[in-house]
Amino acid sequence: MAIPKHDEIRVPVMELLTKNGTMKLRDFIEPLSEHFGLTDEEVNEMYPSGNGHIFYDRISWALSYLNMAGLLDKPKRGMYKINESGIELLKTPKKVDKYIEQQLEKREPTRQKKKTTEEQLTIDDSSSELTPQEKLYSSFSNIRKSVYTEILNTILTKTPTAFEKLVVLLLQKMGYGGEIENSGLVTKVSNDGGIDGIIKEDVLGLGRIHIQAKRYKIDSSIGREEIQKFVGALAVAQSNKGVFITTSYYSKGAIEYANNLNGSTTLVLIDGKQLAEYIYDYGLGMQVEQTIEIKKLDADFWDSMKDDE
Repeated sequence: MAIPKHDEIRVPVMELLTKNGTMKLRDFIEPLSEHFGLTDEEVNEMYPSGNGHIFYDRISWALSYLNMAGLLDKPKRGMYKINESGIELLKTPKKVDKYIEQQLEKREPTRQKKKTTEEQLTIDDSSSELTPQEKLYSSFSNIRKSVYTEILNTILTKTPTAFEKLVVLLLQKMGYGGEIENSGLVTKVSNDGGIDGIIKEDVLGLGRIHIQAKRYKIDSSIGREEIQKFVGALAVAQSNKGVFITTSYYSKGAIEYANNLNGSTTLVLIDGKQLAEYIYDYGLGMQVEQTIEIKKLDADFWDSMKDDE
């Protein structure tokens, strides 16, 4: 089954604590994975960012919410124990989420109720199935997608020649051409032979990457025929390395054709989404708007301090 959300983990956590007494966070992983029927792959699945295990993180937040609501105690750092309030509430498990929501609302400073729709949307929903960390990742992903769209829309307002210069700059930014002076070249429109740009891989120019750049509308498909023409242009240029870059996307036939080329020709297809990602990740024409720093306790530092008996 899918990895359970943090609010689905709360009641099983309380049941385990009732049965086993005091437990550490890592002690919950095995019994909860058995309870939810998770595979080893699901238990060990990481966030796309690579920053932590999803299941472990959700257990951690389930414990945090239960503790903030006054249903669990922490006799020592990293240790959890259900208290009398938790044991009593567990008799009616369906009321756990609502109770936590009410208790967290009480923790908020007294203030005038927000009125507008925009303000209402800024209120954190403690009963959400996403943990705060997952909300952060989701927001970051949505922000990136929004910027990707802006990148592509901006490219479409520029000339085809400007786009060709852009993709040559991007490949250089990605490291192709290395430290070679004037390693990137945009070919003349009147005599490009189906080649829009060239990247020299060495000083003598013996190794070259040939580029074709197509500035198409985002919802337009590039078919097999366009790719075949480019492969023909590569043959005329006596080149075995090509990169086809577009602001749109490739048809299934185009992708299959590129993947099935014989070993003498290497062809890479970069679609609009990949193009925007590369521009974003390599910072071409981009600037950092904001940096968010998130910290966590240094376990070695705190564990080295003597616990209060």
